[in-house]
Amino acid sequence: MSKHVLFWIPAALRLGIIWVVAGIIWYFFGPEIGLILGMAVMTILVVMQLHYLSQLDIWLDDPVAAKMPDGWGAWAANYARLYRLIRDNEKNRVEMSEWLARFREAMSMLPDGVMMMDDTLFLEWCNPAAERHLGLSMERDKGMRVTNMVRHPDFINYIILARFDQPLTLTLQDRKLLMQVIPFENRRRIVVTHDVTEADRIDRLRRDFIANASHELRTPLTVINGFLEIDATNPDMDKNTLQSHLNLMREQGQRMQALVEDMLVLTNLESVDFPLQSEKIDMQQMMEQIAKDATALSAGKHKISWTVDGPDIMGSPDELRTAFSNLATNAVRYTPEQGEINICWTVTDVGPRFSVQDNGEGIAPEHIPRLTERFYRVDKSRSRQTKGTGLGLSIVRHVLLRHNAKLLISSEVGKGSAFTAQFPRNAAVIS
Repeated sequence: MSKHVLFWIPAALRLGIIWVVAGIIWYFFGPEIGLILGMAVMTILVVMQLHYLSQLDIWLDDPVAAKMPDGWGAWAANYARLYRLIRDNEKNRVEMSEWLARFREAMSMLPDGVMMMDDTLFLEWCNPAAERHLGLSMERDKGMRVTNMVRHPDFINYIILARFDQPLTLTLQDRKLLMQVIPFENRRRIVVTHDVTEADRIDRLRRDFIANASHELRTPLTVINGFLEIDATNPDMDKNTLQSHLNLMREQGQRMQALVEDMLVLTNLESVDFPLQSEKIDMQQMMEQIAKDATALSAGKHKISWTVDGPDIMGSPDELRTAFSNLATNAVRYTPEQGEINICWTVTDVGPRFSVQDNGEGIAPEHIPRLTERFYRVDKSRSRQTKGTGLGLSIVRHVLLRHNAKLLISSEVGKGSAFTAQFPRNAAVIS
Protein backbone atom coordinates (compact mmCIF):
# COMPACT_ATOMS: atom_id res chain seq x y z
CA MET A 1 0.00 0.00 0.00
CA SER A 2 1.38 3.42 -1.02
CA LYS A 3 2.28 6.13 1.45
CA HIS A 4 -0.32 8.37 -0.21
CA VAL A 5 -3.09 5.92 0.71
CA LEU A 6 -1.69 5.38 4.21
CA PHE A 7 -1.78 9.15 4.77
CA TRP A 8 -5.44 9.55 3.75
CA ILE A 9 -6.87 6.58 5.68
CA PRO A 10 -6.35 8.08 9.19
CA ALA A 11 -7.28 11.54 7.86
CA ALA A 12 -10.56 10.17 6.48
CA LEU A 13 -11.27 8.35 9.78
CA ARG A 14 -10.77 11.57 11.76
CA LEU A 15 -13.07 13.51 9.41
CA GLY A 16 -15.64 10.72 9.58
CA ILE A 17 -15.62 10.72 13.40
CA ILE A 18 -16.05 14.51 13.42
CA TRP A 19 -19.06 14.39 11.13
CA VAL A 20 -20.63 11.46 13.02
CA VAL A 21 -20.37 13.42 16.26
CA ALA A 22 -21.78 16.51 14.49
CA GLY A 23 -24.68 14.35 13.15
CA ILE A 24 -25.48 13.05 16.64
CA ILE A 25 -25.53 16.56 18.02
CA TRP A 26 -27.67 17.62 15.03
CA TYR A 27 -30.13 14.86 15.86
CA PHE A 28 -30.42 15.63 19.59
CA PHE A 29 -29.88 19.41 19.70
CA GLY A 30 -30.97 20.60 16.33
CA PRO A 31 -29.24 21.49 13.04
CA GLU A 32 -28.01 24.93 14.08
CA ILE A 33 -26.03 23.66 17.05
CA GLY A 34 -24.70 20.69 15.09
CA LEU A 35 -23.59 22.90 12.22
CA ILE A 36 -21.99 25.46 14.54
CA LEU A 37 -20.17 22.75 16.48
CA GLY A 38 -18.95 21.12 13.25
CA MET A 39 -17.70 24.45 11.90
CA ALA A 40 -16.00 25.19 15.23
CA VAL A 41 -14.19 21.85 15.20
CA MET A 42 -13.11 22.36 11.58
CA THR A 43 -11.88 25.87 12.41
CA ILE A 44 -9.88 24.50 15.33
CA LEU A 45 -8.33 21.87 13.05
CA VAL A 46 -7.44 24.50 10.43
CA VAL A 47 -5.88 26.75 13.07
CA MET A 48 -3.87 23.80 14.41
CA GLN A 49 -2.60 23.01 10.90
CA LEU A 50 -1.66 26.65 10.34
CA HIS A 51 0.11 26.68 13.73
CA TYR A 52 2.13 23.56 12.88
CA LEU A 53 2.90 25.02 9.44
CA SER A 54 4.12 28.23 11.10
CA GLN A 55 6.34 26.24 13.49
CA LEU A 56 7.76 24.31 10.54
CA ASP A 57 8.47 27.55 8.67
CA ILE A 58 10.28 29.01 11.68
CA TRP A 59 12.24 25.80 12.23
CA LEU A 60 13.37 25.66 8.59
CA ASP A 61 15.28 28.91 9.16
CA ASP A 62 17.49 27.00 11.63
CA PRO A 63 16.95 23.25 11.05
CA VAL A 64 18.55 21.72 14.14
CA ALA A 65 17.31 18.39 15.49
CA ALA A 66 17.33 19.65 19.08
CA LYS A 67 14.83 22.41 18.15
CA MET A 68 12.43 20.14 16.26
CA PRO A 69 8.78 21.23 17.07
CA ASP A 70 6.17 18.81 18.39
CA GLY A 71 3.10 17.83 16.39
CA TRP A 72 -0.13 15.84 16.43
CA GLY A 73 -1.45 13.28 14.03
CA ALA A 74 0.22 13.32 10.61
CA TRP A 75 2.44 16.19 11.77
CA ALA A 76 3.94 13.99 14.50
CA ALA A 77 4.86 11.30 11.95
CA ASN A 78 6.31 13.86 9.52
CA TYR A 79 8.25 15.59 12.32
CA ALA A 80 9.64 12.22 13.36
CA ARG A 81 10.81 11.56 9.80
CA LEU A 82 12.32 15.04 9.60
CA TYR A 83 14.05 14.46 12.94
CA ARG A 84 15.63 11.27 11.66
CA LEU A 85 16.73 12.97 8.44
CA ILE A 86 18.25 15.92 10.30
CA ARG A 87 19.93 13.65 12.84
CA ASP A 88 21.42 11.51 10.04
CA ASN A 89 22.48 14.66 8.19
CA GLU A 90 24.18 16.07 11.28
CA LYS A 91 25.90 12.74 11.86
CA ASN A 92 27.09 12.65 8.25
CA ARG A 93 28.24 16.25 8.52
CA VAL A 94 30.24 15.49 11.67
CA GLU A 95 31.77 12.45 9.99
CA MET A 96 32.54 14.50 6.90
CA SER A 97 34.16 17.19 9.04
CA GLU A 98 36.27 14.55 10.78
CA TRP A 99 37.32 13.05 7.45
CA LEU A 100 38.11 16.51 6.10
CA ALA A 101 40.20 17.27 9.18
CA ARG A 102 42.04 13.96 8.79
CA PHE A 103 42.57 14.65 5.10
CA ARG A 104 44.00 18.10 5.79
CA GLU A 105 46.18 16.72 8.57
CA ALA A 106 47.43 13.97 6.24
CA MET A 107 48.07 16.51 3.48
CA SER A 108 49.93 18.76 5.92
CA MET A 109 52.24 15.84 6.82
CA LEU A 110 53.17 15.12 3.21
CA PRO A 111 56.70 16.10 2.16
CA ASP A 112 55.30 16.97 -1.27
CA GLY A 113 53.41 20.19 -1.88
CA VAL A 114 49.73 20.00 -2.90
CA MET A 115 47.87 23.05 -4.20
CA MET A 116 44.33 23.32 -5.60
CA MET A 117 43.27 25.98 -8.12
CA ASP A 118 39.85 26.73 -9.61
CA ASP A 119 39.13 27.22 -13.32
CA THR A 120 40.32 30.85 -13.14
CA LEU A 121 43.65 29.90 -11.48
CA PHE A 122 42.60 31.25 -8.06
CA LEU A 123 44.08 29.50 -5.04
CA GLU A 124 41.56 27.35 -3.18
CA TRP A 125 43.80 25.38 -0.82
CA CYS A 126 47.41 24.32 -0.31
CA ASN A 127 49.34 22.37 2.29
CA PRO A 128 52.37 23.67 4.27
CA ALA A 129 54.84 21.98 1.90
CA ALA A 130 53.37 23.90 -1.05
CA GLU A 131 53.62 27.10 0.99
CA ARG A 132 57.34 26.47 1.51
CA HIS A 133 57.99 25.38 -2.06
CA LEU A 134 56.10 28.18 -3.81
CA GLY A 135 56.36 30.97 -1.24
CA LEU A 136 52.60 31.03 -0.61
CA SER A 137 50.50 31.60 2.49
CA MET A 138 47.11 29.92 2.74
CA GLU A 139 45.84 32.57 5.14
CA ARG A 140 47.07 35.47 3.03
CA ASP A 141 46.76 34.21 -0.54
CA LYS A 142 43.53 32.18 -0.59
CA GLY A 143 41.32 33.47 -3.40
CA MET A 144 44.25 35.15 -5.18
CA ARG A 145 45.44 34.30 -8.68
CA VAL A 146 48.36 31.88 -8.40
CA THR A 147 50.18 33.22 -11.45
CA ASN A 148 50.28 36.64 -9.78
CA MET A 149 52.01 35.19 -6.71
CA VAL A 150 54.40 32.71 -8.34
CA ARG A 151 56.06 34.91 -10.92
CA HIS A 152 58.46 32.43 -12.46
CA PRO A 153 58.20 32.59 -16.30
CA ASP A 154 58.51 28.81 -16.71
CA PHE A 155 55.75 28.24 -14.14
CA ILE A 156 53.42 30.78 -15.76
CA ASN A 157 53.94 29.33 -19.25
CA TYR A 158 53.43 25.81 -17.93
CA ILE A 159 50.12 26.74 -16.29
CA ILE A 160 48.80 28.97 -19.08
CA LEU A 161 49.73 26.66 -21.98
CA ALA A 162 48.38 23.63 -20.04
CA ARG A 163 50.95 21.19 -21.43
CA PHE A 164 50.79 18.80 -18.50
CA ASP A 165 51.94 15.61 -20.23
CA GLN A 166 55.45 16.18 -18.85
CA PRO A 167 56.43 17.45 -15.36
CA LEU A 168 58.11 20.83 -15.01
CA THR A 169 61.49 21.27 -13.34
CA LEU A 170 62.29 24.72 -12.01
CA THR A 171 64.36 26.42 -9.33
CA LEU A 172 62.30 28.48 -6.90
CA GLN A 173 62.97 29.76 -3.39
CA ASP A 174 66.51 28.27 -3.60
CA ARG A 175 64.95 24.85 -4.17
CA LYS A 176 64.89 22.60 -7.19
CA LEU A 177 61.30 21.48 -7.68
CA LEU A 178 59.66 18.83 -9.84
CA MET A 179 56.10 20.00 -10.56
CA GLN A 180 53.15 18.04 -11.94
CA VAL A 181 49.68 19.48 -12.69
CA ILE A 182 46.63 17.19 -12.54
CA PRO A 183 43.42 18.55 -14.15
CA PHE A 184 40.14 17.45 -12.54
CA GLU A 185 36.44 18.36 -12.50
CA ASN A 186 35.54 21.42 -14.59
CA ARG A 187 38.96 22.84 -15.53
CA ARG A 188 40.13 22.84 -11.92
CA ARG A 189 43.70 21.78 -11.22
CA ILE A 190 45.82 20.13 -8.56
CA VAL A 191 49.49 21.15 -8.53
CA VAL A 192 51.89 18.67 -6.89
CA THR A 193 55.45 19.83 -6.13
CA HIS A 194 58.30 17.53 -5.17
CA ASP A 195 61.52 18.96 -3.69
CA VAL A 196 64.45 17.28 -5.45
CA THR A 197 67.09 19.66 -4.07
CA GLU A 198 68.65 17.07 -1.76
CA ALA A 199 68.43 14.30 -4.34
CA ASP A 200 70.06 16.57 -6.89
CA ARG A 201 72.79 17.48 -4.41
CA ILE A 202 73.44 13.81 -3.61
CA ASP A 203 73.53 12.95 -7.30
CA ARG A 204 75.98 15.79 -7.91
CA LEU A 205 78.14 14.58 -5.02
CA ARG A 206 78.03 11.06 -6.45
CA ARG A 207 79.14 12.29 -9.87
CA ASP A 208 81.87 14.42 -8.31
CA PHE A 209 82.99 11.49 -6.16
CA ILE A 210 83.24 9.16 -9.16
CA ALA A 211 85.07 11.82 -11.17
CA ASN A 212 87.48 12.61 -8.33
CA ALA A 213 88.10 8.95 -7.51
CA SER A 214 88.73 8.20 -11.18
CA HIS A 215 91.17 11.12 -11.35
CA GLU A 216 92.98 10.03 -8.18
CA LEU A 217 93.30 6.46 -9.46
CA ARG A 218 94.23 7.44 -12.99
CA THR A 219 97.46 9.20 -11.97
CA PRO A 220 99.14 6.22 -10.22
CA LEU A 221 97.81 3.84 -12.89
CA THR A 222 99.34 6.04 -15.58
CA VAL A 223 102.68 5.98 -13.76
CA ILE A 224 102.60 2.19 -13.29
CA ASN A 225 101.54 1.46 -16.86
CA GLY A 226 104.12 3.90 -18.20
CA PHE A 227 107.00 2.25 -16.34
CA LEU A 228 105.74 -1.22 -17.26
CA GLU A 229 105.72 -0.27 -20.93
CA ILE A 230 109.22 1.22 -20.68
CA ASP A 231 110.59 -1.82 -18.88
CA ALA A 232 108.92 -4.23 -21.30
CA THR A 233 110.46 -2.54 -24.34
CA ASN A 234 113.92 -2.28 -22.74
CA PRO A 235 114.89 -5.76 -21.50
CA ASP A 236 118.56 -4.73 -21.17
CA MET A 237 117.83 -1.82 -18.80
CA ASP A 238 120.43 -1.46 -16.06
CA LYS A 239 119.45 -2.74 -12.61
CA ASN A 240 119.56 0.65 -10.85
CA THR A 241 117.09 2.21 -13.28
CA LEU A 242 114.86 -0.85 -13.10
CA GLN A 243 114.93 -0.77 -9.31
CA SER A 244 114.02 2.93 -9.37
CA HIS A 245 111.05 2.13 -11.60
CA LEU A 246 109.97 -0.67 -9.29
CA ASN A 247 110.17 1.62 -6.26
CA LEU A 248 108.05 4.28 -7.97
CA MET A 249 105.48 1.68 -9.07
CA ARG A 250 105.36 0.26 -5.55
CA GLU A 251 104.80 3.76 -4.17
CA GLN A 252 101.97 4.43 -6.62
CA GLY A 253 100.45 1.02 -5.88
CA GLN A 254 100.48 1.79 -2.16
CA ARG A 255 98.82 5.12 -2.92
CA MET A 256 96.03 3.35 -4.83
CA GLN A 257 95.65 0.80 -2.06
CA ALA A 258 95.36 3.55 0.57
CA LEU A 259 92.77 5.35 -1.57
CA VAL A 260 90.68 2.20 -2.05
CA GLU A 261 90.88 1.38 1.66
CA ASP A 262 89.75 4.88 2.61
CA MET A 263 86.85 4.69 0.15
CA LEU A 264 85.77 1.37 1.67
CA VAL A 265 86.03 2.81 5.20
CA LEU A 266 83.95 5.82 4.19
CA THR A 267 81.36 3.60 2.51
CA ASN A 268 81.03 1.48 5.66
CA LEU A 269 80.68 4.57 7.87
CA GLU A 270 77.87 5.92 5.69
CA SER A 271 76.02 2.60 5.56
CA VAL A 272 72.97 2.16 7.80
CA ASP A 273 73.82 -1.56 7.95
CA PHE A 274 77.13 -0.84 9.70
CA PRO A 275 76.24 -0.61 13.42
CA LEU A 276 78.48 1.10 15.95
CA GLN A 277 80.39 -1.43 18.04
CA SER A 278 80.73 0.52 21.28
CA GLU A 279 82.98 -0.44 24.18
CA LYS A 280 85.12 1.17 26.85
CA ILE A 281 88.26 2.74 25.36
CA ASP A 282 91.52 3.10 27.26
CA MET A 283 92.41 6.62 26.16
CA GLN A 284 95.89 6.52 27.70
CA GLN A 285 96.80 3.56 25.53
CA MET A 286 95.15 5.01 22.43
CA MET A 287 96.94 8.36 22.79
CA GLU A 288 100.28 6.59 23.17
CA GLN A 289 99.69 4.72 19.91
CA ILE A 290 98.58 7.86 18.03
CA ALA A 291 101.60 9.81 19.26
CA LYS A 292 103.87 6.90 18.30
CA ASP A 293 102.42 6.76 14.76
CA ALA A 294 102.74 10.53 14.32
CA THR A 295 106.34 10.44 15.53
CA ALA A 296 107.19 7.63 13.13
CA LEU A 297 105.65 9.53 10.21
CA SER A 298 107.51 12.70 11.18
CA ALA A 299 110.86 10.84 11.32
CA GLY A 300 112.29 13.44 13.65
CA LYS A 301 111.36 16.43 11.46
CA HIS A 302 108.84 17.89 13.96
CA LYS A 303 108.59 18.52 17.65
CA ILE A 304 105.62 16.40 18.77
CA SER A 305 104.16 16.51 22.28
CA TRP A 306 101.10 14.81 23.71
CA THR A 307 99.13 14.95 26.94
CA VAL A 308 96.33 12.89 28.46
CA ASP A 309 94.14 14.58 31.04
CA GLY A 310 90.72 13.19 30.32
CA PRO A 311 88.50 10.17 31.08
CA ASP A 312 88.03 6.94 29.19
CA ILE A 313 85.03 6.99 26.87
CA MET A 314 82.55 4.62 25.25
CA GLY A 315 82.88 4.16 21.52
CA SER A 316 84.40 2.16 18.70
CA PRO A 317 88.16 1.87 19.29
CA ASP A 318 88.96 1.16 15.64
CA GLU A 319 86.88 4.04 14.29
CA LEU A 320 88.14 6.61 16.80
CA ARG A 321 91.75 5.47 16.37
CA THR A 322 91.34 5.99 12.61
CA ALA A 323 89.80 9.45 13.09
CA PHE A 324 92.37 10.65 15.64
CA SER A 325 95.26 9.25 13.59
CA ASN A 326 93.99 11.09 10.50
CA LEU A 327 94.01 14.38 12.41
CA ALA A 328 97.49 13.73 13.82
CA THR A 329 99.04 12.58 10.54
CA ASN A 330 97.47 15.52 8.67
CA ALA A 331 99.23 17.85 11.10
CA VAL A 332 102.54 16.10 10.37
CA ARG A 333 102.03 16.21 6.59
CA TYR A 334 101.04 19.87 6.43
CA THR A 335 103.43 21.30 9.05
CA PRO A 336 106.86 22.35 7.77
CA GLU A 337 110.01 20.78 9.23
CA GLN A 338 110.94 21.89 12.73
CA GLY A 339 107.29 22.78 13.36
CA GLU A 340 105.51 21.99 16.62
CA ILE A 341 102.54 19.65 16.98
CA ASN A 342 100.61 19.21 20.22
CA ILE A 343 98.16 16.29 20.62
CA CYS A 344 95.82 16.52 23.65
CA TRP A 345 93.05 14.52 25.28
CA THR A 346 91.31 16.67 27.91
CA VAL A 347 87.96 17.13 29.58
CA THR A 348 85.97 20.38 29.39
CA ASP A 349 82.68 21.67 30.78
CA VAL A 350 80.84 20.35 27.72
CA GLY A 351 82.59 16.95 27.57
CA PRO A 352 85.80 15.13 26.59
CA ARG A 353 87.89 16.68 23.83
CA PHE A 354 90.60 15.46 21.45
CA SER A 355 92.64 18.19 19.76
CA VAL A 356 95.61 18.49 17.44
CA GLN A 357 97.31 21.87 17.22
CA ASP A 358 100.21 22.88 15.00
CA ASN A 359 102.10 26.03 14.05
CA GLY A 360 102.15 25.29 10.34
CA GLU A 361 101.05 27.33 7.35
CA GLY A 362 97.41 27.62 8.41
CA ILE A 363 94.28 27.57 6.25
CA ALA A 364 92.44 30.53 4.70
CA PRO A 365 88.89 31.05 6.08
CA GLU A 366 87.18 30.38 2.73
CA HIS A 367 88.55 26.82 2.66
CA ILE A 368 87.56 25.76 6.18
CA PRO A 369 83.83 24.97 5.50
CA ARG A 370 84.82 22.62 2.65
CA LEU A 371 87.67 20.74 4.31
CA THR A 372 85.51 17.70 5.13
CA GLU A 373 84.33 17.30 1.53
CA ARG A 374 85.65 14.26 -0.27
CA PHE A 375 88.83 14.89 -2.23
CA TYR A 376 88.79 18.59 -1.41
CA ARG A 377 92.29 20.02 -1.23
CA VAL A 378 93.35 23.51 -0.26
CA ASP A 379 96.44 23.25 -2.47
CA LYS A 380 96.11 20.63 -5.19
CA SER A 381 99.77 21.00 -6.11
CA ARG A 382 100.74 19.59 -2.69
CA SER A 383 98.62 16.43 -2.94
CA ARG A 384 101.51 14.35 -4.28
CA GLN A 385 103.95 15.67 -1.71
CA THR A 386 101.70 14.91 1.28
CA LYS A 387 100.63 11.50 -0.13
CA GLY A 388 97.15 11.92 1.29
CA THR A 389 94.02 10.41 -0.26
CA GLY A 390 91.80 13.47 0.21
CA LEU A 391 89.32 11.43 2.25
CA GLY A 392 90.83 11.72 5.73
CA LEU A 393 88.69 14.57 7.07
CA SER A 394 85.55 13.08 5.50
CA ILE A 395 86.25 9.90 7.47
CA VAL A 396 86.85 11.95 10.64
CA ARG A 397 83.52 13.77 10.23
CA HIS A 398 81.53 10.56 9.72
CA VAL A 399 83.22 8.81 12.65
CA LEU A 400 82.44 11.73 14.96
CA LEU A 401 78.83 11.89 13.74
CA ARG A 402 78.42 8.23 14.66
CA HIS A 403 79.71 9.09 18.16
CA ASN A 404 77.49 12.22 18.54
CA ALA A 405 80.62 14.36 18.46
CA LYS A 406 81.53 17.46 16.44
CA LEU A 407 84.61 18.45 14.47
CA LEU A 408 85.71 22.01 15.21
CA ILE A 409 88.30 23.69 13.00
CA SER A 410 90.13 26.95 13.68
CA SER A 411 93.04 28.24 11.67
CA GLU A 412 94.95 31.37 10.81
CA VAL A 413 97.21 31.71 7.82
CA GLY A 414 100.85 31.77 8.86
CA LYS A 415 100.14 30.82 12.49
CA GLY A 416 98.81 27.28 12.36
CA SER A 417 95.63 25.25 12.80
CA ALA A 418 93.68 23.44 15.50
CA PHE A 419 91.41 20.46 14.79
CA THR A 420 89.17 19.49 17.71
CA ALA A 421 86.85 16.52 18.23
CA GLN A 422 84.34 17.59 20.87
CA PHE A 423 82.41 14.75 22.55
CA PRO A 424 79.26 15.09 24.68
CA ARG A 425 79.40 14.67 28.44
CA ASN A 426 77.68 11.30 28.40
CA ALA A 427 80.53 9.82 26.32
CA ALA A 428 82.81 9.76 29.38
CA VAL A 429 83.02 6.60 31.46
CA ILE A 430 82.54 7.37 35.14
CA SER A 431 84.95 5.32 37.25
